[in-house]
Amino acid sequence: MPSPVIGVLALQGDVREHLVALAAADAVARPVRRPGELDGVDGLVIPGGESTTISKLAVLFGMMEPLRARVRAGLPVYGTCAGLIMLADKILDPRSGQETIGGIDMIVRRNAFGRQNESFEAAVDIEGVEGDPVEGVFIRAPWVESVGAGTEVLAEHEGHIVAVRQGNALATSFHPELTGDHRVHRLFTDMVRARGAADSL
Repeated sequence: MPSPVIGVLALQGDVREHLVALAAADAVARPVRRPGELDGVDGLVIPGGESTTISKLAVLFGMMEPLRARVRAGLPVYGTCAGLIMLADKILDPRSGQETIGGIDMIVRRNAFGRQNESFEAAVDIEGVEGDPVEGVFIRAPWVESVGAGTEVLAEHEGHIVAVRQGNALATSFHPELTGDHRVHRLFTDMVRARGAADSL
């Protein structure tokens, strides 16, 4: 699969930045807003934004159950910040009525690194990403409290888990799409390619 088609869930959040980063990582990137548009993608990014808002809009637009079904069926998926929360099987401190797509056996804490005015950048060593550390942009970022046996920890910051992978699902607490460094998106694009190659056998 030379150029996989990767969607960005375009309900709320930094959609455009992910589209640019995916294109730079040699993917065909397109926004996804409706259930039928899910059928045309080989992978999906769930962007940063406000996890409660994304959850409510996913239900309102009839996307929540189709998203859960595709992720359960093995669709490669990558979540950043709020997207990480959306991929968690459990939120430690959910807002009332907040739902997740699930797919990664982890428990997450919302806004764990502080509020908007406590946002920061830090160098993060990510397993599977070669070269210098990735510059992580942490904006009202969650962290992962704990993971199940099948979830691989890819990175930590100050003793807290900030990047994980379980099968075809990848998630980071930070925003690599805001830095101009597309190595994490390239990692995800390679995951999508690998899934496509396996499906074609």
